[in-house]
This record gives sequence, C-alpha cells and structure tokens, in this order.
Amino acid sequence: MKNPRTFTDKFFLVIKGLFMGAANKVPGVSGGIVAFVGGFYEEFIYSLQKVNGKAFKLLLSGRLKSFYRYTNGQFLTLLIFGMLVSYFSVSKILDYFLERNELYVWSAFFGMILGSIYYIGKDFGHWGKKTIPAGIIGLIIGISISFLNPATQNDNLVFIFFCGIISVSGMTLPGLSGSFILILLGNYVLLLVDSVNALYDTFSEILTGDFSFIKNTTRLNTLKILAVFTVGSAAGLVTLSHLLTYVLKHYRNLTTAVIIGFITGSLGVVWPWKRTLFKTDINGNLLLDTNHNPIIKNYERFLPNLGSSETWWAIFFIFFGILILLGLDWYGKNRKR
Repeated sequence: MKNPRTFTDKFFLVIKGLFMGAANKVPGVSGGIVAFVGGFYEEFIYSLQKVNGKAFKLLLSGRLKSFYRYTNGQFLTLLIFGMLVSYFSVSKILDYFLERNELYVWSAFFGMILGSIYYIGKDFGHWGKKTIPAGIIGLIIGISISFLNPATQNDNLVFIFFCGIISVSGMTLPGLSGSFILILLGNYVLLLVDSVNALYDTFSEILTGDFSFIKNTTRLNTLKILAVFTVGSAAGLVTLSHLLTYVLKHYRNLTTAVIIGFITGSLGVVWPWKRTLFKTDINGNLLLDTNHNPIIKNYERFLPNLGSSETWWAIFFIFFGILILLGLDWYGKNRKR
C-alpha cells in the first residue's frame, strides 16, 4: 500500500500542474516533459488509464468513493486543478513576458529542454541495435516537424474535436508539443488564446451580474468551439493513455529511445533566435485570420550576435532553464529518499 501524500506532496503536485498547464500552452514545449522530469509521468499515465469501463460503472452506480480511489482521484484532481489555474493565471503571465521579453522566455525553455534530454538520457543504458535506429527515427521526426509550414485557421467542429485529441499529445508524449502542432494546424490562436480568453471574460461578467454575452453570437460560437475542443482533449487523454500504457509495458526501451531522439530533434522548434514570418498577399499586405490576427507562415532561425549583451542574457536564461530541470531532478531524488 502506498504511503499517503503529505501536505507538501499535495502542494507540489498542484505546482507541477501549474507548470504542465503553462508548458502545454507554449509552442515547442511539452507538458509531458514536466511530468517526466517531475517523476510522476508513469503515475499520470496509469491514472488516466484507469478511466475505463469499470470506472464508469462505479460512477453510474453511485459508488463515488470507489470511483475516486480506483481512478487515483486525489492525484488527478490536484494535478488538473493546477493545470486549470495555470490556464487562467500562469499562462497569462507567460503571454505577458512572451510579448515583452520573447527571446529570454524562449531561451529559458530551450535550456529546460536541454536539461530534460540530460534527465531522460542519464539513466538510459539500453542503446543497441534496436534502440539506436529508434532514437534516430525520433530525431528525424523532431527535426522534420520543426520545419513544417503552419496551415490556416479552421473552425469546423469535427476538426476542432480532432485538434483536441492532438493538443493533449504533449501531456502524454514527452517532447511532442501539442500547442506547436496546433500552430501547424492553424488553430493555436483560436483554441489556446481566443477561446480561453472568451471563457475568462464570460466568467468575469457572470460574477459581476452582466449576462449581455448571451446576445453575443461571436462569443457563444467561441465558447461552443472551446466545449468541443475540451471534449476532444478529454477523449485524447484517455485513449492515448491506454495506448501508451501498452507501449510502455511492452516496448519501454524503444519508446524511451524514440522520446530522447524526438526531444533532441524538437530543439529547433524552440531555438531562441528566430523571427516570425507572416503570410502576405501579392501586394505584401498581412493576411489575417477570422479574429483579425496575422497568420503565421513559419519561423526564420538565425545565429546570435555574440557582441550583443542581449545575447549573453539569453545564454544566461538558457543555463537558468537547465538549472530548473536539475532542481527538479534533485527534488525527485530527495523525495525518493
């Protein structure tokens, strides 16, 4: 029987949820990496895998306590609570710094991914005839994704449901950024910015007694899109967790090799020194999506200017990101002790 969680364990589990929520919103960063380096990845996947037919039978029969215990409810509740708080707080802070100090933010995330490669790879001693090619395949896929061109925005509800399934891939597959894939699918701004802000504004208005949003067809349509996206995300979490449980059980070393290769390849996605390229018409005018936001075409990466103080500050934040991961590693070791 597992020892019950202390108050400190519960507090840090909420904090980890905050980090997962923030990481899932940043293109190129995977919330699954947070779970991996935080030492709760396997418990996360195992708990999601418990949301199955037996769990629904317990729920429908009114056996709520049994349902809660069977699905590791305390763990999931604390973690998901942290993620939800993150979407309406930490992620907004993150948006603030991305607008004003984008280079330093990307540098910190670049360092965190470097640290995660070290964290995952340091204890992996199973490189061989099967795992080396698997790692190379993961590396090639990661590099290839870095250079794909984003699509245009699409608010078709079936496509939105599919986006929901894809978006949670970053929570279940370390190294695979669901938010970056949403950029490639053209729906990042619609689903992770406009929809979240619409829900936030709606709650704020309800709390002040303002129900004028009921007549706002644009707002209602955005909330409908968010609802479909949420259902798709929930479906994706459960289905992917079952698949990963099987894969990790039968092909653990191959899966880890692919993950290490993929994370290494995905470094190109979060390379700090890059310019955002936007789509334009034949006259050079910016093309806008339905919410009047410029449509991202791709990113132009370049080498830093070592003669600039800004570059050295960025390098400092890269090491800061690495230290965050080393700190998580230290915390994980001490928790085991």
